[in-house]
Amino acid sequence: MKKKKANLSKKSAAQTEATSTPSGEDVHAEESNEPKLTELERAQVEASEMKSRYLRSVADMENYRKRITREKQELLRSAAAGVVESLLPVLDNMKLGLQAAEQHPDAKDVTVGFKMVDDQLKKSLEEHGLKELIPDGESFDPNLHECVAHQPSDTVDEDRIIETVRAGYQLNERLLRAANVIVSSGAASGVTDGND
Repeated sequence: MKKKKANLSKKSAAQTEATSTPSGEDVHAEESNEPKLTELERAQVEASEMKSRYLRSVADMENYRKRITREKQELLRSAAAGVVESLLPVLDNMKLGLQAAEQHPDAKDVTVGFKMVDDQLKKSLEEHGLKELIPDGESFDPNLHECVAHQPSDTVDEDRIIETVRAGYQLNERLLRAANVIVSSGAASGVTDGND
């Protein structure tokens, strides 16, 4: 009876082992299927990563190209600003010389010649982005104008510019020099001291 029990337990152990472990052929088939799936999945993940790297690289390159273009334009503007700023006193002196020459009728021909040179110089600088600021009659803007004096005026409203003493200049929307102006302090008041 003990032998029968031992044989039965050996048989049941062998059956359990047979059902729990697949045959060598089945194990080999499962192993070959499993790596193919993970290999495919790995390839898909790697392809996805490569695509996102590629897209980031393209975006970085486009941003770099735009930044270089902006820096180049800014460099050209700043180089032009230095040259134009050095010419501002020339423009001022030309204007003063023309005003003085207009006072002498015998220098009319010379005045006309210098006026042509002045106009040509201004036109050439305007083509490079220079804008002259002569804000007569405009509202005072401390970002563009420098007040050198206040005067009462019956014809010009308060905080408006009566006269431009020295022209200001902007180069490509960048202020090179503020315009020196005389600003109205409003109508001259007839205020008395109260002893009347």
